[in-house]
Amino acid sequence: MSTRFPEFPWDTLAEAKQRASEHPGGIVDLSIGTPVDPTPAVAREALVAAADAPGYPTVFGPESLRQAAVDWLERRFAITGLSPSQVLPTVGSKELIANLPMQLGLGPDDLVVLPELAYPTYEVGARYAGCQVLAADSTVAIGPRRPALIYVNSPANPHGRILGADHLRKVVEFARDRGALLVSDECYLEFAWDGEPVSVLHPDICGGSFDGLLAVHSLSKRSNLAGYRDAFVTGDESVVSELLAVRKHLGFMLPTPVQAAMTAALADDDHVSVQREVYAARRAALRAALETAGFTVEHSEGALYLWSTRGEPCRETIAWLAERGILAAPGDFYGAAGAQHVRIAFTATDERVAAAVERLTA
Repeated sequence: MSTRFPEFPWDTLAEAKQRASEHPGGIVDLSIGTPVDPTPAVAREALVAAADAPGYPTVFGPESLRQAAVDWLERRFAITGLSPSQVLPTVGSKELIANLPMQLGLGPDDLVVLPELAYPTYEVGARYAGCQVLAADSTVAIGPRRPALIYVNSPANPHGRILGADHLRKVVEFARDRGALLVSDECYLEFAWDGEPVSVLHPDICGGSFDGLLAVHSLSKRSNLAGYRDAFVTGDESVVSELLAVRKHLGFMLPTPVQAAMTAALADDDHVSVQREVYAARRAALRAALETAGFTVEHSEGALYLWSTRGEPCRETIAWLAERGILAAPGDFYGAAGAQHVRIAFTATDERVAAAVERLTA
């Protein structure tokens, strides 16, 4: 297994985590962007109401769930022309990304392109299927090659960059010209702080056609439903249908109560507005403290992280933070281009964020 996959990134933080845990005030863990605030009542109530579920759920889920996804995308992001038949629920977005190349039948003859700084699962999923992998942020870097699959991520993990509409249009055109499937990871689309993110499925980007395009969305961050493992993929109906057929055989299905919770959460925007304000306050406090401590924060226009540097190797920064009881994610988790950065999540509780601010500014 070690020859197929890199070491699990967070396993390399054991020493720093131990050092941070020794701080008299306890560890402030800002290394993983896991939600800590309550799951919204609208989702919990729907989950409980659907708890009597003795029969098997379906992989496709009820049309009401898929319609809720269509309605949300149109209501919030002006994506028009989708139908419920173009929406496929998934067991979280990580599961979908990890399995996507394999479930599409890709293999050693196929090239998967991912961002130079990227969520590690893009590469893991490609290597799981035996594909070739190229990290490239520009079509020039891809050259004459004809990828089978191209990933984009905006707002991006780890650095929070928001890709502009012109850039996305060029990527869509390039992917279609090369016959590649373009998969846009849009899990942070609800969380933009500077700039306006846009989906690849927006008519101004895709030209009113979803051919060759998929968008991946998750409720983990949007609705604090990470523990429910609910997400969905939508776009090109022929690809969605192919994935549905495969996933029926493999049994990738959401539990019925989770499907109900997902439907209810997608129909409600109020809890997202409240959560966005909470994150904005934590972000502002941490950013000011980091800059006071000599960090430079780059990009971070969206998502739930501050992409920060002290102009030194990232593992030295991790050690510096650990001495102050703070754990962050080293930038080299995400690619060689992150060698001098750390990713600092602002998803910790208000109390832990306040502790980090105090330690950074002491």
